Amino acid sequence: MNRADHGSASVVAAMLIALVMAALVGLGSLTVLYGVRAEANNAADAAALAAAVATYPPAGAGDPRAEAARYAGANGAVVVRCDCPIDSGLEVRSATVIVEKEVTVPYFGTLKVRAGATGEFDPISWLGG
Repeated sequence: MNRADHGSASVVAAMLIALVMAALVGLGSLTVLYGVRAEANNAADAAALAAAVATYPPAGAGDPRAEAARYAGANGAVVVRCDCPIDSGLEVRSATVIVEKEVTVPYFGTLKVRAGATGEFDPISWLGG
């Protein structure tokens, strides 16, 4: 072994340790984001279903946008968009909602995760027909 090779194993070992640590941080961040994405999807589903029912005034659910916000909020998200027009007719209708949920990821800061869903409501079925 010549003098130039002294300590090179330490440098390689330090680089490998740094690489493994970076991979672990990245994997942890992806795991957090995946979990928050599932939570955002659940919030969007709940908000869209609530808004779809609220588009039919006789159902007595109130304002579709407010209902979407209430259900999204109960799931830790906020409504970004709600396409949920009120309709007194008996046709099947749908409401589309997009929600956003914030998450703090180590080394990446605060990120916003969005999810969307469409809920459908059939007034005839609700009326027992």
